[in-house]
Amino acid sequence: MSDFETVPVGDIPADASILDVREDYEWVAGHVEGARHIPMDQLPARLDELDPDDDLFIICRTGGRSFRAVQWLVGQGYSAVNVAGGMDMWFEAGKPMVSDNGLKPVVL
Repeated sequence: MSDFETVPVGDIPADASILDVREDYEWVAGHVEGARHIPMDQLPARLDELDPDDDLFIICRTGGRSFRAVQWLVGQGYSAVNVAGGMDMWFEAGKPMVSDNGLKPVVL
């Protein structure tokens, strides 16, 4: 993968390792089922939770935080790709979501 690659939601493989870097309240309201959640500000302290051999697809709400996270992760030797448009585009594309609050999943 090239440095700072960005892919549209439709190009994410079904078995992709997705890392959501949004805040806790955003995650609880709605996220990609099976994604891993590490808020962006916690990435440096929790880097050892990620496999440097995985191709990580990084997602946030609109793509800004995930782009910065991708830059940082690639600088640390990880294979990371930014998800264009983030959860907003995931929702717009009608992709499945789950919530942790028992309510219909939404993007905050």
